[in-house]
Amino acid sequence: MKHGWLRVLIAAVLVIACVGVYASAAKKAAPKSAAKPLPRLVDVGADYCLPCKMMEPMLQELAREYKGRLKVESVNATKKPEVAEKYKTRTYPTQIFFNAVGKELYRHEGFYTKAKILAKFKSLGIKLSK
Repeated sequence: MKHGWLRVLIAAVLVIACVGVYASAAKKAAPKSAAKPLPRLVDVGADYCLPCKMMEPMLQELAREYKGRLKVESVNATKKPEVAEKYKTRTYPTQIFFNAVGKELYRHEGFYTKAKILAKFKSLGIKLSK
């Protein structure tokens, strides 16, 4: 037992090193914190719908311009009828406006311009500007 303290010291160093490696690995494996919830616009359309096709570039533009401030989802009911059923859409296109916590605030059926979409979010009290 002449060098008992040395064994204890080595054991302690090994434990600390293992804990450090484990914590580092756990930190890397853990998902990054979820981004803050955003207001959301869901547009439900169909392949055969001309107004839906006309809205598609506008929705892509909204998604690009308001990235990080608004989530824009475009759902093709022809390809994903279960999603259209989930949102209980009756006609296409249908735009559904949600707040940041997922509560539906407004629903519009038919073609809707970008300006009207932005005005509707503003009238609902949702500020999308920087």
